[in-house]
Amino acid sequence: MIERLPGFRDFYPAPTPDPDAWSADLRGHIFETWRDTARRYGFREYDGPPLEPLELYTLKSGAEIVGQLYNFQDKGGRDVALRPEMTPTLARMAAARERHYRKPLKWFAIPQLFRYERQQKGRLREHFQFNADILGEKHPGADAELIALLIDSLRALGLTAADFVVRLSSRNAWQDFYARRQPDPERAYEFYQAVDKLEREPAEVSRARLAALGFALEEVREFIASAAPTPELRQILDDLAARGLAEFVRVDYGVIRGLAYYTGPVFEAFDRRGEFRAIAGGGRYDNLVKLISGGRVDLPALGFGMGDVVLSELLKARGLDARAGTAALDGFVLIEDETLRHDSLRLVQALRAAGLAVDHPLAPTKPDKQFKRALEAGARHTVRLERTPDGTLRARVKTLATRTEACLPPAQVAARLKAGSGTQPSADRSEPGPG
Repeated sequence: MIERLPGFRDFYPAPTPDPDAWSADLRGHIFETWRDTARRYGFREYDGPPLEPLELYTLKSGAEIVGQLYNFQDKGGRDVALRPEMTPTLARMAAARERHYRKPLKWFAIPQLFRYERQQKGRLREHFQFNADILGEKHPGADAELIALLIDSLRALGLTAADFVVRLSSRNAWQDFYARRQPDPERAYEFYQAVDKLEREPAEVSRARLAALGFALEEVREFIASAAPTPELRQILDDLAARGLAEFVRVDYGVIRGLAYYTGPVFEAFDRRGEFRAIAGGGRYDNLVKLISGGRVDLPALGFGMGDVVLSELLKARGLDARAGTAALDGFVLIEDETLRHDSLRLVQALRAAGLAVDHPLAPTKPDKQFKRALEAGARHTVRLERTPDGTLRARVKTLATRTEACLPPAQVAARLKAGSGTQPSADRSEPGPG
């Protein structure tokens, strides 16, 4: 049997075959929530190709990133790579067409991303990610808007302030800290990398890294512990407090974001119990569009990414994955009399055309098996056609939650199903059994 590649996932419809299997229903629920929240914030969806020129990533991150990529030479002799992140694609697209749009741009995407790296908890070789970005606005109000979107995206999935916190920091604050002690700007990124790994590396390793740059571990920890917001961060905090979101965010200079292109406020969302990797992260990258465009376009920008792997694990741990559930049907049309199959199929098609989710037996099947199938599919109603002695077609609609049944003309079935089980049934009542 051919197995899937390491670090990649199969997504199964619910109920999944085992507890460790990835749920397509949960993924769909997450995607729908991301899209709904982004649109409520006025963000527009975009997308780009999963295959990009390798230079798009080496230009931003240097040649060392190649070891983390799925890269190859295509049949046209071009060096290409599967996208490991979405921000360079966004910068490329914005630089090419930014004059077509009014600023600021508020765009989002849900790409699938690929990285060839060691698998670990919460990190695979592919994942889907919610990317939201604002381009063309320098004011801290844009930073607050983006963080609010991040918070509400998690709240919409059922998470609360007891479940997660957004840790807010500033590359500007760290740059000032660095410049006061180290005159060599060329080593700043090395310093940021050391700070970024403080929580993940042994103290001895961090101490040695920092000492090589002229810093003491204790002074770095003291700066982090101070958590004194800069005027820029204070504006963001006040903005979020005005929205009633203050309990979801706190200043934490332990967050620095390891990527070199960040230029201002940065942030990461973490579960408060500390059981998982960062849920999301982002910040300002005001120079990236200029870099990608070769200096032709200069747009301030900021954004965040939220992956589906850690988020799915967190939702499962909090018992919130059940919200995805099995996609329920509005109705299941039973065909117990095969002479009425064509009439039943006509009804099925009419109900689907009315926007209802409806299924039916594809082949002649015993009534009890049809009814069992309806229950397994989560159908809210069953519908069964019958012909009266005078030749008139009637539909028996059973509401499975209440076991009540109504008998009505086929033309009225769609309205009945849309009304749901709250509608008072007719005088007819359900009889026992699958019918």
